[in-house]
Amino acid sequence: MTHTRLILVACLCTLYAMPVRAHPHIFVDAEIAVIFDEDGTPKGVEIAWVYDEFFSMLLVSDMGLDPDFTGEVTDEEREELDGFDMNWIEDYHGDTHVTQGGDPVALTGPVEWSSDYRNGQLRSRHLRLFPDPPDPAHEFIVAVYDPTYYTSYGIVGQPELRGREDCTARIFEPDWDAAEAQLQDALDELLGAGQDIEANFPAVGALFSEEVRLVCDER
Repeated sequence: MTHTRLILVACLCTLYAMPVRAHPHIFVDAEIAVIFDEDGTPKGVEIAWVYDEFFSMLLVSDMGLDPDFTGEVTDEEREELDGFDMNWIEDYHGDTHVTQGGDPVALTGPVEWSSDYRNGQLRSRHLRLFPDPPDPAHEFIVAVYDPTYYTSYGIVGQPELRGREDCTARIFEPDWDAAEAQLQDALDELLGAGQDIEANFPAVGALFSEEVRLVCDER
């Protein structure tokens, strides 16, 4: 067994020895860019993900990359990373949720993407388009969250607006205390019913979701 594999196994044992309450397991910094067509209509959303160092090390090691643990990859290894997180299963919706007036706004699957590994962290970027764009003159919301709360996303930086200069984008944080309280109530209910918490972990990701609220001047 290689040195890399030994470290990977040790980390996995540590991960799965954690208490079942220890959700989330993966932490991701997310950057958001909303792209507009020439006529000002929202075209799509570009999402960048930067994974935490622990998860990055696990995945890169499992792929047999960066065997010396430099935190960097060669050009050839970078090609192997291409689309490492873009092979989505059928019922996975990309953890990016757009709504307007409380109704969901559909997004395509990823149509363009890139991948990298720098400073010990996996990074990816992908573009998703609006088949039926929201009306930019009325507020619409872009939220990034995993419904299962296995992955925790945090929006970093100011959302970028490409193609229009008459729009505003504000980041809103959830009520963390209220979210924690609701999660604990749900876990207590599962425990009281004798259920396996990890197998039946409640879908509370939206409670912990940061969101970007956007609106543009009417044309």
